[in-house]
Amino acid sequence: MLKQGDKAPDFILQDEAGKDVSLDSLLSKGPVILYFYPADFTLMCTAEACSIRDMHDDILAADMQVVGVSPQSSESHARFKDSHKLPFPLLFDDSRKVIRAYGVEGPFGIGVRRATYLIGQDKVILDRVVSDLFVGSHVKFIQQIIDAA
Repeated sequence: MLKQGDKAPDFILQDEAGKDVSLDSLLSKGPVILYFYPADFTLMCTAEACSIRDMHDDILAADMQVVGVSPQSSESHARFKDSHKLPFPLLFDDSRKVIRAYGVEGPFGIGVRRATYLIGQDKVILDRVVSDLFVGSHVKFIQQIIDAA
């Protein structure tokens, strides 16, 4: 799993609308909060996404972007985004290439770990939190990022 000080792997993934999104394009607008989550429409993933939605204006005000990544399809992401009025992109990693590159595969390659990275514009990981079961750890981490900006 990547840690603070590591170089963030480049990627190009499709968002919920089928549009290609690269790490470079995200970083062109400022630091990026990149969060990995196991699945659309699950109880904890929905709670996490809605908490981030509720903080989104503060994230933008801190000149940062936020984006979620999971292996579900663009269609699933579009339904999830629409259902919960999520104002940020959800990226589709069906091959799990990015999930593996960031080291967030679940045990024995099954599932996805819940992890959130703060990536600087120089592609260096500034900080991260990993907490598979406690969404609050991720929300607190993002709030601390906002407060420090």
